[in-house]
Amino acid sequence: MARVLVLGAGISGHTVAMNLRRLLKKKEHDVIVVSPQPEWNWVPSNIWVGTGKMARKKVVFPLAPFYKKKGIEWHQAYGRVIHPEGTADDPTPFVEIEYSDDENAGKTAKVEYDYLVNATGPLLNFAATPGLGPAEGHSYSVCTADHAHEAGEVFQKHIEEMKQGAKKKFVVGTGHGTCTCQGAAFEYLFNIDGDLRENGLRDQAELIWITNEAELGDFGVGGMIFDEDGYRTNSRLWTESLFRERGIKAVVGAAVTEVRDGECSYVDLDGNKGTIDFDYAMLLPPFAGVKLGAVGPNGEDLYDKVFAPNNMMKVDAKYGVERKDWHASDWPVTYQSPAYDNIYAVGIAFAPPHPISEPRTAPDGTNITPAPPRTGMPSGDMATMVAKTIAERVKGKKVKERNGSMAYLGAACVASTGTGFLAGSAASMVMDPVVPNKEEFPETGRSKYTVGKIGLFGHWTKLMLHYLFIYKAKGHPFWWLIPG
Repeated sequence: MARVLVLGAGISGHTVAMNLRRLLKKKEHDVIVVSPQPEWNWVPSNIWVGTGKMARKKVVFPLAPFYKKKGIEWHQAYGRVIHPEGTADDPTPFVEIEYSDDENAGKTAKVEYDYLVNATGPLLNFAATPGLGPAEGHSYSVCTADHAHEAGEVFQKHIEEMKQGAKKKFVVGTGHGTCTCQGAAFEYLFNIDGDLRENGLRDQAELIWITNEAELGDFGVGGMIFDEDGYRTNSRLWTESLFRERGIKAVVGAAVTEVRDGECSYVDLDGNKGTIDFDYAMLLPPFAGVKLGAVGPNGEDLYDKVFAPNNMMKVDAKYGVERKDWHASDWPVTYQSPAYDNIYAVGIAFAPPHPISEPRTAPDGTNITPAPPRTGMPSGDMATMVAKTIAERVKGKKVKERNGSMAYLGAACVASTGTGFLAGSAASMVMDPVVPNKEEFPETGRSKYTVGKIGLFGHWTKLMLHYLFIYKAKGHPFWWLIPG
């Protein structure tokens, strides 16, 4: 009998657990999930919750009854310390956990495993920028369902005040020089724009986009080249046209250095320093890895052996490669730990070898470089691949060669405004692959399927993905046929 332990129940962790439970017989093998949050959240739809267009309950569901029904062992707890070699008395690997539910909060236990998947997701590092975030700071977030719900309530209050004649300034973007997920902030920005237009209030609002991208359309992936109707354009021109059409101002190549009540400060790549006043700000935090310890059988510290300095887990990537030698093959293929072959990491939890966008700093040394995005479709794809690999190993089968490198995996970003079936629009982007691969695609680094489009069809796609992925996450019939 094998025990497979999954740390995290987000998109990647939940996908791993569901696939393992489908592929491994319940009576023969255990699948265990440890996560501090009691609910699963379809994060891409948080942007609709964050404008008050969708109820929080539409993007979450409780995990405990779902896992019980599926035959998955569930612990609402934090993973604290990995013991990959067990103890001096017992070599069985285990993880120390600390319960987070009301009944058992603070209690500890150990969970043994044969295989471990780290899918802990991001630590939302609001503390990296003074005054950033909804808890201790002066800005809002859509990173969690609760954050989005709070943001949506406040945003709708501003809408009501504008209906009484008030003018407002909205600032949306990245709250630190090393943020990732510009796409989420980009989508939220256009939802705000769409909501204001729907209410006839756009002329009373000023919208400002502040981003750590060196130029519009970079999105942390070095930009994209689109081939459309016989001509070639790039994501910079495409994005700039969207901003011009909608009258949105942009501050690019900027690191927010402090957020105060109604005002934020920034420095840009040219060394310019400035402030932006606002009535409402939604600024994403940078991501770090969730802190886990790693201890050997005699109490020795194995942290540096297992983790990178950012708390993300080392996998089969090429680390320490100089910028001039960066290559698509630097990116991990199997997501297996080089230190322990029964440990894997997926989604935000794995340490990338380097950024995708060109690293840049301001004259004062401030790092203004987007971190590589690893959420959404790529995290689901790599999770499915890892689950299949582990299942084959458990069954004693020959492991199929699978390439889960982000230099081969594609991703779609659909920035949709509105939630209705007939009303709405979307700026839709597909990049294939996520990491430019000049060996496969010498001209642009990406395939001909890398496109950017605007229109109602993309909005329908976003709605379809919302319902399809919640259907999939709830394990309804034939859920595994839905890709991603």
